[in-house]
Amino acid sequence: MTTRQITLCTLLSFAALVSIAAATSIQTGAETFSATAAIKTAGGAAATAPVTITVTRKMSQAETDKYTGAFATGGLTGLRKALTGVAPTGSIQIGSGKPTPTSLTLERPSDRGRLITIVTNQPLMFIGAGLPEAKPKEGFDFGIVDLVVADNGTGSGTMSPAAKVTVKQGVFVIDEYSGELVRLTGVKKVK
Repeated sequence: MTTRQITLCTLLSFAALVSIAAATSIQTGAETFSATAAIKTAGGAAATAPVTITVTRKMSQAETDKYTGAFATGGLTGLRKALTGVAPTGSIQIGSGKPTPTSLTLERPSDRGRLITIVTNQPLMFIGAGLPEAKPKEGFDFGIVDLVVADNGTGSGTMSPAAKVTVKQGVFVIDEYSGELVRLTGVKKVK
C-alpha cells in the first residue's frame, strides 16, 4: 500500500510558507487548471480521466493559522469543526461528474514554480470500492491534490481521491483508499 508521509513541522509551518509565498510570486485571482488523472494498479489495470481544478481563492495568513492550529490541537475532529460553514476555495471535477467544493487551498513557492495544495472536506471518489476484496470506506474522508505549476502555467501533480489523515510519531501520514497514487499529467492553466 502506498502512503505519503509529510513531516509535522512542514504542515504546521503553513503560516510561514504562506507569508514567504506572499512576498514572492503568488498568483492572485481565480485560476482554472485542466489535467489528466492517470492510475495504474499493481495488477496492470490502467485508467485515465480528465480533471478540472478551479481555485477561486487561496488561504490568507489568518485562515492558515486557524486551520493548522485546529488540526494541531484537535486532530481531524478539530479541523472539521473549524471548517464548518467556511466558504469553498474552489472545486475539483473528475470527468463529467459533479464538481466537489474545496475547503483548503494553499500556495507556496517551489524550485519548479508554485506548489498548490488543495483539500476537499469529502472524498472525490473511491477507486476500487466495487471490488469483492475492497476495504471499508470509513475514515477516508478527504480528497487531496498537489499541483506543481511553472511560471508558464504548465505542470504536474498527484491526487489522493479518498485519503485518511493520521499522525504517527509526529509525522502526518496520508493513506490513500486505493493504495495507488493517481498522477496528474498535462496540468495546464486554462484561465
